[in-house]
Amino acid sequence: MPLPRAILFDLDDTLIRAYAQPEEAWRRLLATFAEPLAAHDEPAIERVRVALMDAARGMWSDPVSAARWRLDIPGARRLATRQGLATLGLDDAGLADRIADAFTEMRRAEYRLYPDAHDTVDALRAAGVKLALVTNGAAETQRAKIERFDLAHRFEHIQIEGEFGQGKPELAVYRHALDKLGCDACDAWMVGDNYEWEVVAPQKLGMCGIWYDPFEAGVPAGATHTPTRIIRRLGELLEG
Repeated sequence: MPLPRAILFDLDDTLIRAYAQPEEAWRRLLATFAEPLAAHDEPAIERVRVALMDAARGMWSDPVSAARWRLDIPGARRLATRQGLATLGLDDAGLADRIADAFTEMRRAEYRLYPDAHDTVDALRAAGVKLALVTNGAAETQRAKIERFDLAHRFEHIQIEGEFGQGKPELAVYRHALDKLGCDACDAWMVGDNYEWEVVAPQKLGMCGIWYDPFEAGVPAGATHTPTRIIRRLGELLEG
């Protein structure tokens, strides 16, 4: 594919690894709380993990709830952890909050820039492609990531849900970013790891939806749209 006039990039788990593979992360974290959880073997840890992730999944599956809690991820994690432990008969808000906060801090400490992120973005800029960073989440949280990983100067436009007032997959989000870049949808790509946000919604506007799948998870079961392209590395964007 020839390069487009403009590319919109997602941030979390596209340019930086932030929340990927939560199952593995929760297992590691919960092992450090084995004693207060009375979970002294792997099956017991797994029961707790499943309960917490089921509670979180229920929260995030509701679009209204998700739109609210995207602006307070630590708070959402506390609530889901309380709910998950309660289903196991552990009605201990203090313990739940300690676990949730420890997970939040572990994830923050483990944020990593994908190895080819800077080089890819810089090469696209050098090739004359207009670039925007379009991310959901709270303004303070997302700005801190952008500064930490030296991303701000690499984009002509940065659009954060907590600042703009709307988040993906609202179509106004993509339209506004395209307007800021002075580019039509048909001449633009959206690149990211979320199938609904980076493939389905952009394609409704006529954009190319480039799905970033570094762990080779495959297109979700029951998918109604086919990604314009699937990449495993960001550098593949430069390969045509």
